[in-house]
Amino acid sequence: MPVRKSGKQVTIVDVATRAGVGVMTVSRALREPSKVSKELRKVIDKAIADLNYIPNLNARALASTRTDNVAVLVPSLTQNIFSDVIRGVYDGVEDSALRVEIFNTRYSSEVEEEQIAAILRHQPAGIIVSGIEQTPACREMLERAQCPVIQVMDMTDAPIQKIIGFSHVEAGRQMTQHLIDAGYRKIAFFARWLNGRSGGRFQGYRAALETAGLFDPDLVDLTEGEPERPHGHLQDSQQISTAAKGRAMMYDLLDRRPDADAVFCNTDVLAIGALFACNSRGVSVPEKMGIAGFNDFDYMEAAWPPLSSVRIPRWQCGYDAMLAVRRQLAGEDFGPAVVDLGFDVVRRESTTR
Repeated sequence: MPVRKSGKQVTIVDVATRAGVGVMTVSRALREPSKVSKELRKVIDKAIADLNYIPNLNARALASTRTDNVAVLVPSLTQNIFSDVIRGVYDGVEDSALRVEIFNTRYSSEVEEEQIAAILRHQPAGIIVSGIEQTPACREMLERAQCPVIQVMDMTDAPIQKIIGFSHVEAGRQMTQHLIDAGYRKIAFFARWLNGRSGGRFQGYRAALETAGLFDPDLVDLTEGEPERPHGHLQDSQQISTAAKGRAMMYDLLDRRPDADAVFCNTDVLAIGALFACNSRGVSVPEKMGIAGFNDFDYMEAAWPPLSSVRIPRWQCGYDAMLAVRRQLAGEDFGPAVVDLGFDVVRRESTTR
């Protein structure tokens, strides 16, 4: 258990005193957080973080410094992107005593922060978290965590402990450069909304076009900020990025900017919808309109014409992250803090004139 500078153990009484509440309130917040207001939980969580107090919430934790659970936080359970990451995690945990716990943050920084606070109370063996957009409070908690913390599916020079992923900015730049090299000049960008990862792809798109003197903001169709949450409910991007919406975006582009000759879609499903729209309007692909997506799911190759896309190492991110957790727990070399797995720009008929 953490100790004060005086050498005494930090107790739940210390946390209650720091938070200005009773011991029973702290105990309730730890064991049944839903029965304590969100504002009060934040005060208690801050006191816990300030004191580096790690409560023992189960009998197993009383006998050891941690559980055998590895927490995996992803923003969606409905997208193949993250189901592939989770599959890699499970493949990486085979033949070990570790267990995997999956948490869905639903693209909400607030939900992620609350989940991390709850996870740390149970002394996890490790934490694997998607992306680098943690709130300052969430990042501070993870930096204090007494377990391996691995970020995946993104890239930064300043990871919490270790990151395994790739650059969305560079991926967006290289796909856009491919479209430029293929002879397209009026290149649009489709995204339903921008989080850090999709925003990185847009940055790369813009950088490539600005370098070539071709960037036109009127060809950009996106929504910035967090997605709408109808009736106060959280939703994930499977409900936001759909083929129907990609089709509608392409119809709008064809009507508004008939001079557009290509589109880089933030996701494959938007690209499929864009292809449906072109087919229904008799717009030939790739002669009159080039179409490219991002993620490279199998239906991109099965489409007609086959669609170009950026292939990313989804499974490898999850697998390598779990192996990194296992290595650190075994006292082995943790390896480099930044692991860039790269990506592939897959060129198919949809962008080959």
